[in-house]
Amino acid sequence: MTEPLTLAQVNALTREEFIAQFGDIAEHSSWVAEGAVSSRPFLSHDSLVDAFQQSVLTAPQSSQDALILAHPDLAGRAAKAGDLAEESRREQKGAGLDRLTEDEFKRFHQLNDLYRARFGFPFIFAVSGATKFQILESFEMRVGGTKSEERLTALAQVLRIIRFRLETRVKG
Repeated sequence: MTEPLTLAQVNALTREEFIAQFGDIAEHSSWVAEGAVSSRPFLSHDSLVDAFQQSVLTAPQSSQDALILAHPDLAGRAAKAGDLAEESRREQKGAGLDRLTEDEFKRFHQLNDLYRARFGFPFIFAVSGATKFQILESFEMRVGGTKSEERLTALAQVLRIIRFRLETRVKG
C-alpha cells in the first residue's frame, strides 16, 4: 500500500488523477469517485468522505443496486480462491475471515447462500475493526430482516466501507 495522501495533495489532483486514485474506493464502481470529484476543494477529511457518500446517496437506485451487487460475499468462494480485490482481501483478513475453521467457513457459506436467495444481493458488513464473531452474529440477525430494511442497511454499510477506505488513503 502506498503512503496516504494529504488533503492538499488530493485537492491538487487533476480530475483524471483523482478518478485513477479513488475510482476503486467503492467496489468496482468508479462513478462514485466521478461524482465526488466535483466537490473539491475538500476543506476537511469529513468533507471528503461526505462527497463520496453523497455521490452514492444521490445516485439513481439502479446505480446503488449495482454497487451493492458489486460487493463480494464475506468469506465466500472468491475469498477462498484468492479472487478478491486487494482492499477487500485486506479487510476480510483483518477481521479474521481468512482463518475460519471448516465449520465457520461452512456457516458463512450457508448464510451467504441463504441471504442471497432471500434478498437478491450479498450481505454487506464493513468488517474493519470487527471480529468474525461480530460479523457472524450480525449476519444471523440480519438474514431475518425485510428486503427494504436490508437494502438500506447494505447502503449504510457501503458508506461505512467508503469512510474506512478513505481513512487509509488520505491523512486526516
